[in-house]
Amino acid sequence: MKNLFITLYFILGASVVACAQSSIFETRQGNITFFSSAPLEDIEAKNNKVISLLNVRNNEIAVRVPIKQFQFRNRLMQEHFNENYMESERFPYATFKGKINEKVDFNKPGTYNVTASGDLNVHGVSRKRTLIGILRVTDSGMLLETKFDIPLADHNIKIPRLVFNKIAERIAASVSFSYVPQVK
Repeated sequence: MKNLFITLYFILGASVVACAQSSIFETRQGNITFFSSAPLEDIEAKNNKVISLLNVRNNEIAVRVPIKQFQFRNRLMQEHFNENYMESERFPYATFKGKINEKVDFNKPGTYNVTASGDLNVHGVSRKRTLIGILRVTDSGMLLETKFDIPLADHNIKIPRLVFNKIAERIAASVSFSYVPQVK
């Protein structure tokens, strides 16, 4: 009986260590804010329903942004964003699939300047992009932050002439993902 308890102890201990040393980290409530500054109006929207996975074994990163989850200060802006510009029914997600270029010691707490190269897909149009960010590794997880611009023309997002003074041609995006080990 004593041997059975010892065996179970080692099996359970090994599974806890394996979980703690997961090579996949995730966030299910990542934050993206975008800001459009134009002569007649500033527009800001926030989305905290972003999902991202980071594989620390091969540096791959994947991000999925549900477009309809962007929240605006007023309902009409949100409606125009989804129906007229982003066509959210037709293109429900924006994505980024890429790889962190730098060698990062994910087991060593610290702050790392990183770049990630990959495909940014917005409004059904993919573009190769290299994004610059900061990765903070802690004992309990990681925090990834980046800021970048999205040129609307690159993703075939049309701005009607009637409102071109209200919407910028380049949207500033700010991203913050807090990663924890993925639980299987």
